Amino acid sequence: MAVDATGAGHALTTPLKPKRRRGLFTPYSFVAPFFVVFGVFGLYPLIYTFWVSLHDWDRLAGDGGFAGLDNFRDLFADSDFYTATFNTFSIFLLSTVPQLLLALGVAWLLDRRLRARTAWRALVLVPQYVSVVAVALVFSQLFGRDFGVVNWVLEHFGLISDPIDWAADSWSSHLAISFMVMWRWTGYNALIYLAAMQAVPRELYESAMVDGAGRFLTFRRITLPAIRPTLMFTVVISTIGGLQLFAEPFLFDSQANAEGGTEHQFQTLTLMLYKYGFINNDAGYASAISWVLFLVIALVAALNFSLTRRLGGSDR
Repeated sequence: MAVDATGAGHALTTPLKPKRRRGLFTPYSFVAPFFVVFGVFGLYPLIYTFWVSLHDWDRLAGDGGFAGLDNFRDLFADSDFYTATFNTFSIFLLSTVPQLLLALGVAWLLDRRLRARTAWRALVLVPQYVSVVAVALVFSQLFGRDFGVVNWVLEHFGLISDPIDWAADSWSSHLAISFMVMWRWTGYNALIYLAAMQAVPRELYESAMVDGAGRFLTFRRITLPAIRPTLMFTVVISTIGGLQLFAEPFLFDSQANAEGGTEHQFQTLTLMLYKYGFINNDAGYASAISWVLFLVIALVAALNFSLTRRLGGSDR
């Protein structure tokens, strides 16, 4: 059958029907609300904060004039900034690494056939239902110097001779705050890991058992590679949350003045931001801190993602 070239060319140049044209934009209409919300509540505040950081801006009096990069220069010359940065990374590492390892172990135990599995899985989420204020009050009592349970236990077993003032020193305060963070978030991450483990095909485990593989070898060779995307997700999310830590160190200080102790021994970057932005009312300086914190979090999260991806092997 002959094909009319003229007719074919005419068909190719025929404009799309209105109904079909509307169908091309349908997928974009579904994702548009996300970009609108992100632009209003994410991108605009980010850009506006950078604009404020370039000004001598009082939170109550308003714009005091363009200052250029003076706020950033003052920040990098401030010794308190480096102290807060060290404290942030120290508490982040002390809380996040053990937390994710514990969560992985708890998820592995809950993935086995246990009696009352539903009850056990619900119990690990109990810390999420407790107010962070209540958690801070309880842990402040546990780590109290004179009547704290932790000091009593350590003295009972002969590990210390004198009571430890947990809030007075850097390492002790970082450790106490890290225990607060671990208690709150270990169960949450454990359930995320458990959901990923439940999605692993059971046939792989059955084949491994037939081949004589033990539980640990099965976990290392089958479970870990299968849940690697979930591991990367929790590492990145925990990095973002750990570097933004605010409530636990703020409430751990009995003065609650955002100083992070008498010598800033547990003042984090977010506490420093809160101090200058809402106590000293220096919005320009606080905005500079927030932008540096944003860049630090983005860099560390990218490095963590890249490292986790390399350790697990690249996706094909």
